Amino acid sequence: MEPFMLTEKPGSDAGLLHLAKWEAFEGITAGFSTRNGGVSAPPRQALNTALHVGDEASDVIANRKLVAEALGWNFAAWTCAEQVHGNRVHAVTSADAGRGRLDRDSAIPDTDALITNEPDILLAMYFADCVPLYFYDPATNALGLAHAGWKGTVANVAAATIEAMRNHYGTKPEDLMAAVGPSIGACCYEVDEAVLKHVRPLAAELEDIYQADASPLVTNAKEGHARLNLKEFNRHLMIKAGILPSRIEMTTWCTGCRTDIFFSHRQENGATGRMMSWLGRRGEYRHGVG
Repeated sequence: MEPFMLTEKPGSDAGLLHLAKWEAFEGITAGFSTRNGGVSAPPRQALNTALHVGDEASDVIANRKLVAEALGWNFAAWTCAEQVHGNRVHAVTSADAGRGRLDRDSAIPDTDALITNEPDILLAMYFADCVPLYFYDPATNALGLAHAGWKGTVANVAAATIEAMRNHYGTKPEDLMAAVGPSIGACCYEVDEAVLKHVRPLAAELEDIYQADASPLVTNAKEGHARLNLKEFNRHLMIKAGILPSRIEMTTWCTGCRTDIFFSHRQENGATGRMMSWLGRRGEYRHGVG
């Protein structure tokens, strides 16, 4: 069953996918936005949540506020980073709350994973085909959110996030719940040798370890090209890092196939907006509106 369920909360026009199983835990909110329900003009129509794609900043901020309102969260909690396709992890504290919500200059720099164990911080990252990774430790209430394109996958941002959660919060990998969110599927993600030369060694390593897995990581296409299953790459990397397979939720949504719902950098030749992943734990937020 698909773990990311499309819902629209009463009184809101922001179409959002909720990670329903996780939201059964008290205070947890987790999910992924769609392209529908916002105010941005084409080609970033309509719920673009990223400031770096040439959209009007006022429209992006309005869209972010729509999402926060739909979630019932104070917009001042929205906290994000400038993603660079790497594996740097930042431990977010209350002093970081709100960074990047109104402008790029205040965002946490050069970071592709955010972790926290504090309540009332809404972690957010931005996507248009790359893989959103979610981590939740019910034992310590620690949270992690990561961004994995092919570069971040090869750099193993998943393992870097898990290790950072262990170092900062005492998280044990076997206690973690994880999820792989909506992203481009192997059906739509064909790459050439310039990418394959970096990916093949990791694929060989993982396929040797997980020979029984039925989902291939790399599928040959035309000469010099292959299709990558970045979702499965990251699921395997999570398992290798110690997360139990039964505790990993795996999406079936493909951003390339469903441009009616999602932005796709590849299918739209780069002229598009960004969805967002979000993850937070509600407490007694008292920082005021903003």
